[in-house]
Amino acid sequence: MPLKLLGDIINMNKNIISSFVGAGFFAVGYLGLSLALPPALALGAVSFVASELIVTGGSKKIEERKELTFNEKIVKAKNDCKHIKEMINMIEDSDVSKDLDDISKSTTKIINYLEKNKIKNKTSDKFFEYYLPVCVKIVDRYDDIENQKLTSTDSKKFMNDGKRIIKDTNNSFKKILNSLYQSDIANAEAEMKVFNSILKSDGYDESILESGDDNE
Repeated sequence: MPLKLLGDIINMNKNIISSFVGAGFFAVGYLGLSLALPPALALGAVSFVASELIVTGGSKKIEERKELTFNEKIVKAKNDCKHIKEMINMIEDSDVSKDLDDISKSTTKIINYLEKNKIKNKTSDKFFEYYLPVCVKIVDRYDDIENQKLTSTDSKKFMNDGKRIIKDTNNSFKKILNSLYQSDIANAEAEMKVFNSILKSDGYDESILESGDDNE
């Protein structure tokens, strides 16, 4: 067997093991410990990275990570979102493809909101550095295993776990998007109440408008 092919197989197995570990810790946090989905995803991400380092036997040194600027994070996030969108037609499972389509749309809106409002806080950092990158890794691993047409118990379990996590990620990203707009909604509601009060104080209340009386 060619050495390159053997190396690719070993690396693939390492990634599969790491994915199992990450999915397992996600399940423990989300289902066993009843953590909210974002913290559970973060736990799964940390476990995935830790497993990658353990499986490789420490042969890979942790590279010093350069802190990205806000604009660089935006660019990277847009590339991740583009990748997810490209994966929609590559996934055979229609339910997973639909979830990815929703994730792509939610991610685009989240990125646009964060970029437009220059939001630099823990929420944006976690989304840029953990939630979105981990989502990409899970989708890629899912596609890898799906393409192999494996029938083993472990591969089937991974596919089921991956499908469930992708669906949960879809719901989670929708909640993140909703939470970002909560303050805007609250401000808009306050403005409407003030505007309505002014209309009434000027005599343009509902009863007058319904009667067609313009006070002329």
